[in-house]
Amino acid sequence: MRVNYLIRVGLLISFIFSGSLSVVAQSRFDRYQLIPLPSELKPVTGFFEITPATSILSQNAIFQNEAVLLGELFKNSFGKPLVVEAAPHKSYIILKKDASIKEAEGYRLSITKQAVTLAANSSAGMFRAVQTIRQLLPVSVEASGNSLQKSLNLPCVEIIDAPAFSWRGLHLDVSRHFFSMDYVKKLVGLMSLYKFNKLHLHLTDDQGWRMEIKKYPKLAEDGAWRTWNNQDSVCMERAKENPDFIIDPKHTIQINGKTLYGGFYTQTQLKELVAYAAKRHIDIVPEIDMPGHMMAAINSYTYLSCDSTSYFGKLFSKPICPCNPATLEFAKDIYTEVMDVFPSEYIHIGGDEVDRIWWEKSDACKSMMREKGFKTTADLQSWFIKEMEKFFNAHGKKLIGWDEILEGGVSKSAAVMYWRTWVPQAPIEAAKNGNNVIMTPGAPLYFSEQPDKNSLPAVYHYTLIPEKLSDTEAKNIIGAQGNLWTEYVPTEQRADYLYMPRMAALSEITWSHRRDYKDYLSRMNSHYKRLDVLNVSYRLPDLPLVNSYAFTDSLLFTIAKPLEDVVIRYTLDGSLPTPHSTELQNALVIKQSQLVRIAAFKNGRQGDVYDLKFYKQPLAKQVRANSIKDGLVTTWFKKSFDSTSLISGNSDGRFIVKNISVPTEAEVPSFTLQFSGYIQVPDAGIYTFYLTSDDASRLFIADREVINNDGMHAPRERNGQVALGKGLHNFALDFIEGGGGYTLKLQYSKNGSERKDVPDSWFKH
Repeated sequence: MRVNYLIRVGLLISFIFSGSLSVVAQSRFDRYQLIPLPSELKPVTGFFEITPATSILSQNAIFQNEAVLLGELFKNSFGKPLVVEAAPHKSYIILKKDASIKEAEGYRLSITKQAVTLAANSSAGMFRAVQTIRQLLPVSVEASGNSLQKSLNLPCVEIIDAPAFSWRGLHLDVSRHFFSMDYVKKLVGLMSLYKFNKLHLHLTDDQGWRMEIKKYPKLAEDGAWRTWNNQDSVCMERAKENPDFIIDPKHTIQINGKTLYGGFYTQTQLKELVAYAAKRHIDIVPEIDMPGHMMAAINSYTYLSCDSTSYFGKLFSKPICPCNPATLEFAKDIYTEVMDVFPSEYIHIGGDEVDRIWWEKSDACKSMMREKGFKTTADLQSWFIKEMEKFFNAHGKKLIGWDEILEGGVSKSAAVMYWRTWVPQAPIEAAKNGNNVIMTPGAPLYFSEQPDKNSLPAVYHYTLIPEKLSDTEAKNIIGAQGNLWTEYVPTEQRADYLYMPRMAALSEITWSHRRDYKDYLSRMNSHYKRLDVLNVSYRLPDLPLVNSYAFTDSLLFTIAKPLEDVVIRYTLDGSLPTPHSTELQNALVIKQSQLVRIAAFKNGRQGDVYDLKFYKQPLAKQVRANSIKDGLVTTWFKKSFDSTSLISGNSDGRFIVKNISVPTEAEVPSFTLQFSGYIQVPDAGIYTFYLTSDDASRLFIADREVINNDGMHAPRERNGQVALGKGLHNFALDFIEGGGGYTLKLQYSKNGSERKDVPDSWFKH
């Protein structure tokens, strides 16, 4: 009985995973695998045939750049671009100006068997139409060196399209780890494919200064280089199992027997980048971060700090001193050269994570605060930001800062980037104040966070418009941005892995007026082949796995491939899976507790390594209790611990809760909760539990550890199985919130069924 039951469980696992993929594989627009999804798309039967004789007709000079770029799309297939002509041809693609299209970046596309018509009222709108054509063309148009083709087919369609938001951005931090100009251009090209329009380039920070400043040459000569730091050490350790973490040797030099890491861009290089991006209608928004995160500058010009020293405090590095007139002059000089290079409407000043304790100790700052009537150093920071904004405005520029610039007040003309998830009122406050707001919260839009199976849906289902805003106020939310901080991103391959496919999901939620996640997954699957040709080292789709499996006798384990050309390999001896490890072709029979390490491989690239723990365990017998009541006992500590194993001491309160939730009384900046009691399951079976938390959590059922989600981390799901008999079982869950906002959720499934919230009626004490 037990053997048959568990074989059935194994088959259910395989069936459910395969079934979910087959649903995703069917798209409503299988001929039009477009990301982002257009506003309106009307399928039309048939194809328009393009040959080397097809010409491009541009009816307006403003579309000359777009006409040329459209023609270049066919160079790889035909050996030459399509010709741009001024008169119609028998077979032609026409670019037409249409003043009736009022939306910024809007366009219309009509493909019939006879002609292709792209209509827009702006060159930006026409470029977006060209990218839609690009995605409708076969993947082969991206590849050079292939045998030439006689013709290509475009599927007939009618499209009306325009973006939902005006700011559709990505961010790249080139300070913590440096990236070649070739890679930045590659990223711009990829952004253009997915209709992004802003690249936020984080050019300076404590770890490196990356822009040539002619008036202050030491910033690049000295500030761009460093010896190995603690972030490099972490990368070197991770490189032992993952080559994506190997420090890129092309960014190291040898001076006086020392290895230095770094690099910088000349102003000529940056101007070339700006021009390259402008042709693709992408603005490069530069960030020179101040008054904090300026160690690379202070090391080169020590007078910038209040006491002419530079080092890290308890939280952040020592900031520049706004009370020193020479510092203000330095800042204006820097931004003057930045404005000469970057024509963007906005300049990003940063303004985040400023350790103002140094200003409190400064006699010059004390004097200035008395003179100006400032009560706090937050007022001093606000004054500095406003002084810079006046300078920006006088030069025809607008200021952007991280949401800390709201502290002490900010003018309505400044734009605010919301990133601190633990300050949910920040974007609401800014929007109500009339500021433009770009949504870029750490969860889910910090792409530097290690992705897992929940990362992609978290991006796709993210709601840009906060509640509590009127329709008028909501218009101040102008878009969103995905940020890549590179403390632990030392290679271009690692950057690709972290960007993609999350950036494609972000492109859809910032451009499209509708969402369909299953359909998006189907369309995304078709895009991986194009990304292969474009040499993008994207993260392979997740394998449908559980962190730990439970069985009572034996288990048939198999995995449905997420993509056709993926090979799944495994090891049983604890070693890392390699391209030479055993391929998982048939069901793996598990008869004893063991570790199985799994990884997917595609085109020489390895996906994430999954460490799967299989536990052979009997169905836990129910426990006896003389009397039970509904709910769980919750013990509260008004402090956090570094780990659940360290929870100790006298508690600050006890509550009875209906389910796994945080009592209102316990909602302080940091806290610890211990839930205890029983869980009463209605039937025997293999139960899978899913625990999502920010920060640490750990789950025990029937005195067995089911899930270990310990440690300080962003919202993260871990799951695990346990074999339970019908009835009452001991239950314990520890949760630590370290500060910055919490997430806590527990769900379950039984024998591979769909997951659900655990019913309140199951919890007893």
